[in-house]
Amino acid sequence: MPASYAQRVGERLRAVRKQKRLSLQAVEAESRQEFKASVLGAYERGERSISVPRLQRLAAFYNVPVDQLLPRDLGGASAVPGATVSGMTASTTPEPRSSTATEEEGDRVTIDLTRLDGVTAPERDLLRRYLGMIQVQRQDFNGRMLTIRSDDVRAIACLFDLSAEGMRSRLDDLGLRLNA
Repeated sequence: MPASYAQRVGERLRAVRKQKRLSLQAVEAESRQEFKASVLGAYERGERSISVPRLQRLAAFYNVPVDQLLPRDLGGASAVPGATVSGMTASTTPEPRSSTATEEEGDRVTIDLTRLDGVTAPERDLLRRYLGMIQVQRQDFNGRMLTIRSDDVRAIACLFDLSAEGMRSRLDDLGLRLNA
């Protein structure tokens, strides 16, 4: 028998919290008691339903889109038929991209997401949107760093009318690249 919707929401809440490497007590402390550990635990166990406004505040606290706190169906899409996830309908889910034999580890770039908010350069907003899209597709919300593939570097470079190497240099200049 499938889990109740509240239990499925709770599983998503727990999964995102654990990706953030936060304990229930840490969420309570960092949210200045807005999300009590006991109440958040009850949400995660499906013993208590979370209201939409509260879900929105929790999503903001975790710095993830609200729809990422909602359960997925077995195919990995949003459980709400016809709902969109970053422009994709629930019937379409991104295929995980695997590294090809031609892509070297050195072609990948690790971005320090914690430094991105401090960037005042004009590239910040576009980078934030593009990297956010990658996080949603990968379901990767650790919020600290994100490793992007050479194809992503080339795509970002095109947005800024740079070569891939020029984009790597620009990321270095902005202090965002960890594996320089």
